[in-house]
Amino acid sequence: MTRFILVRHGQTEWNRVERFRGRADLSLDETGRRQAEAAALRLKGEQIAAIYSSPLKRTIETAGILAGQLKLPVQPLEGLLDIDFGSWQGLSPEEAAKQDSQLYQKWLEHPHEVRFPQGETLDIVRRRVVSGVEDVASKQKDQTVVLVSHKVVCQVLMCAMIGLDNSHFWQVRQDVNAINIFEMRDGAPLVMLVNDTCHLKNLAAG
Repeated sequence: MTRFILVRHGQTEWNRVERFRGRADLSLDETGRRQAEAAALRLKGEQIAAIYSSPLKRTIETAGILAGQLKLPVQPLEGLLDIDFGSWQGLSPEEAAKQDSQLYQKWLEHPHEVRFPQGETLDIVRRRVVSGVEDVASKQKDQTVVLVSHKVVCQVLMCAMIGLDNSHFWQVRQDVNAINIFEMRDGAPLVMLVNDTCHLKNLAAG
């Protein structure tokens, strides 16, 4: 059995003012750093063996704050990398809708059918992240590990763990810096916690 604590990264400027982030290498803002510190305190009592992170800056920074509290190194994991939004990267939702209203509407209603221009599909993301989790599970048997990733990756992964296909993408919410917990027992998932943000309730809005 491997126990996973899946954490979405803290806030960036492109979360505060919503834009398609994808592979843009964004830093946490001050609110995002405070969120990561709150998550680190929340996880302080856990017996965690390893921390894996998407290699992008906002996840590495979040993982680094967790790692400082837990006294562990951060191990980059390509399988946790955010979706490639292609030419939509950096656009606001309004700009994306203006550029291609039909594709944007399909993203809202049928996300599993969308391939972003010069980018990826949810199926590609799902194969990558599930393969990464399976590799970690094989290396970290009978241990608890932290995974730090992105909204799309977290939503796709939690769909997979719950047993939902990618058409249910928008039915699994993942707020900024949310914590999820699941276990892999003999290859079968057991979901214990989804989109928990209780550690953020005392933070001032930013």
